[in-house]
Amino acid sequence: MAGMTSSSRPLLNRRLAEFGTTIFAEMSALALHTGSINLGQGFPDTDGPEEVREAAVRALRDGRGNQYPPGPGVPELRTAIAAHQQRRYGLSYDPDTEVLVTAGATEAIAAALLALVEPGDEVIAFEPYYDSYAACIAMAGGTRVPVTLRPGGGRFRLDLDELRAAVTDRTRLLLINTPHNPTGTVLTREELAAIAELAVERDLLVVTDEVYEHLVFDDAEHLPLATFPGMRERTVSIGSAGKTFSFTGWKVGWLTSTPALVTAVRSAKQYLTYVASGPFQYAVAEALALPDSYFAAFRDDMLVKRNLLAAGLAEAGFEVFEPAGTYFITTDIRPLGETDGFAFCRALPERAGVVAIPNAVFYDHREAGAPFVRFAFCKRTEVLQEAVKRLKSLAV
Repeated sequence: MAGMTSSSRPLLNRRLAEFGTTIFAEMSALALHTGSINLGQGFPDTDGPEEVREAAVRALRDGRGNQYPPGPGVPELRTAIAAHQQRRYGLSYDPDTEVLVTAGATEAIAAALLALVEPGDEVIAFEPYYDSYAACIAMAGGTRVPVTLRPGGGRFRLDLDELRAAVTDRTRLLLINTPHNPTGTVLTREELAAIAELAVERDLLVVTDEVYEHLVFDDAEHLPLATFPGMRERTVSIGSAGKTFSFTGWKVGWLTSTPALVTAVRSAKQYLTYVASGPFQYAVAEALALPDSYFAAFRDDMLVKRNLLAAGLAEAGFEVFEPAGTYFITTDIRPLGETDGFAFCRALPERAGVVAIPNAVFYDHREAGAPFVRFAFCKRTEVLQEAVKRLKSLAV
């Protein structure tokens, strides 16, 4: 039988049996086939700052990073990451022992979970969650325990009582994502303080995915969990250049933590990519040193785009959950008379020439995410304007 060995054992490791082709690949292929505007996958359609791109070119020409870079990352980038954490958040890290450069944040997440989780350990993650979380927990042999963010008051909210109830004697780690993809929720100081107290009380490790740290809007504020009492020594904080500087193809991510935790994660990371993105590491070191005006202008530009797409989606008939962070908008399709996000997204390219992602793929409890659909607004203004124009047909 196709796909089977002579012993009838499936070829794919059973831990990964539930993970097939990602919804992103399916919907991007559908966008190409139909000529639709792709607001599904979260990558910009323009490059980032010219001076950062030129820094990569300069590194290539100067022969910096064309061979294997150091395993922990080039010293210039590790120093820049430590300086960024100090300048932005008052967090002090030793570039030599407390910073690790990775092949994007995705590898940082994978390496952290493979290093810190053993078979039988429980890992709590907020659903909806970025799809690699589930796969990485599975590869580590852990058991994922979802705590569901639920809509209320115009945002998706964390139930702290539900989180506390989810912790058992088998809980090893909390996997926290703020600003949160796909809902756009930014956890508040009070929520983060409660999470910190719980982690300290139950002696839990925490991995925080903070790749959208520079995309926080309105009155929201990004507060790294590592800044809370008792958390620096138990938290692995993950960042990324791709989301902040719009060079997602470079795959430069990093993590900061204690020497012991960084050493543990590096032990797993060295057998994944070993090293990656040599010349780009030098460019990202320069990018992190850009003035505050760059980060403010980047955020302000995305805020304008958020408002443009949010208004268009509301006009088309969606219930819109205006994000406080990230570059995604989650919508509810029930006001349009729809209840199945998968069916809606598969039909949307033919109906309106736009591609979106059904949030249910980010849930263990698929029924909880069934009516929600995610759109990305990290696109050129004229692309968003055309998408809004096309989506108006849904309101007719």
